[in-house]
Amino acid sequence: MSRFIYLDHNATTPTDPRVVEAMMPYFNKQYGNPSSVYRFAQEAQEAKESARDKVAEILGADSKEIVFTSGGTEADNFAIKGVAYANEERGNHIITSKIEHHAVLNTCKWLEKRGFKVTYIRVDKYGIVDLDELKDAITDKTILITIMHANNEVGTIEPILEITKIAKEKSVYFHTDAVQTVGKIPTDVKELGVDLLSLSGHKFYGPKGIGALFIKKGVKIDSLIHGGHHERNKRAGTENIPGIVGLGKACEIAMQEREKEEEKLKSLRERLYKGIIKRIDDVILNGHPEKRLAGTLNICVKYVEGESMLLNLDLEGIAASSGSACTSGSFESSHVLLALGIPPEIAHSSLRFSLGRDNTKEDVDKVIEVLPSIVKKLREMSPFVK
Repeated sequence: MSRFIYLDHNATTPTDPRVVEAMMPYFNKQYGNPSSVYRFAQEAQEAKESARDKVAEILGADSKEIVFTSGGTEADNFAIKGVAYANEERGNHIITSKIEHHAVLNTCKWLEKRGFKVTYIRVDKYGIVDLDELKDAITDKTILITIMHANNEVGTIEPILEITKIAKEKSVYFHTDAVQTVGKIPTDVKELGVDLLSLSGHKFYGPKGIGALFIKKGVKIDSLIHGGHHERNKRAGTENIPGIVGLGKACEIAMQEREKEEEKLKSLRERLYKGIIKRIDDVILNGHPEKRLAGTLNICVKYVEGESMLLNLDLEGIAASSGSACTSGSFESSHVLLALGIPPEIAHSSLRFSLGRDNTKEDVDKVIEVLPSIVKKLREMSPFVK
């Protein structure tokens, strides 16, 4: 049987076997509740705090600034709603971009229904936020700017340092959704200068159902989940110790292997892109040609519907996507591609390949081999071919 080729790592990653090994004892051997006082439970507490130290290390943060969550979506909700409600006396205005993940966009829309004002900043054709528009959007009521570190669909990396400078000049909190960047590119919070940062374990070979929010010391924020005194009164609920241990191990591995992995993925991505454009006409590269994640390639293949290409690739044993996994099944064009100025009929022809740790040149060459015939077949049936 031919090898299954997984090229959708921006959606999720396989849990690294080393991560699974680290987690296993905390399911049925060291299963104590870390809030209990006896020694057996305190072993779980020690494991939790050791993992917190590793998460803090990959972010260049203090361990006390890390709060564990159920994933990136909760971390985004916590950051945005928590800051919004804790700072209402200062103002009710939030600034974000048009290409954010729905965990941010839908949270902002929810707050709009409750009296908050939200400005959605435009991006250029590469997906870079308009810094001048950002500056002009800030008012004396602005309490939070939330802009992602890198886009999950096209891979464009945002100018976080410049945004930080703007936010600091106006004394506005700055949150970044770094779900797609932690473990892939440097995410030192002191260098980035952000006040809050969200991450998710399953995006870099950790388990699903675990994430974290960095909250800089001094940030005024309300809790999202209420109950006991867990996570220094920031997030109630008995902690997911196996997941937390797994997240810590994933961070440890990423710190050791990130640079080498990034170099490999960039080489594979370029091999894939050059192979495709050499064999298929009318292909458009989406996102910034240089300022993007090493493993992300998003293209539009004109005159072909993206979902049809995906289904045909699946028949060949290749898994890719046409955008965010959170919008699969939707017949709407990608809000990210539309924000880049791509017409809806072309945006529907998008393919996203996101490469990962186990991918090889042979995987890439297989895509290059089968995609041209798939496109040729679909274009022959398309009413839109020139």
